[in-house]
Amino acid sequence: MESRIKREMLRHFLAALAYRTQKALRGAPADFGTFDAGHGVRTPHELICHMRSVVGYARTFIIGGVYDRPVPTDYQDDIEAFHEMLDDLNQRLAGNEGLTGITEEQMLHGPFADAMTHAGQLAMLRRLHSRPVAPENLSSPEYRPPT
Repeated sequence: MESRIKREMLRHFLAALAYRTQKALRGAPADFGTFDAGHGVRTPHELICHMRSVVGYARTFIIGGVYDRPVPTDYQDDIEAFHEMLDDLNQRLAGNEGLTGITEEQMLHGPFADAMTHAGQLAMLRRLHSRPVAPENLSSPEYRPPT
């Protein structure tokens, strides 16, 4: 029972990750994917590919094997591939497949938290690109969390 609750919280976290990533990218200028903030900061396109890699790595704790880092190709295709990876991991967490070599807590504190950090970086890069993400009160009574 406790494991099922932990799995549902991980799935909820993935939904929040998807939502915050979509929010950071929605309405972005056409050239946002290649925005270079300087000082070796990843571009938004590179961040999306890295986030997909982190989520793909997390998935290996369920399916085994290794996950090769994706090479950036088409920005929109890579955004779609990231969300497909999130969906696949979500479906696997919903099933009865076990985790190998990692606990739910380690999954949350490791790859999931890393990916959420990068979603925040995307939002910050939007501000640096002079098109900030619209504010939203996520604790207001009207807010409905993603499912």
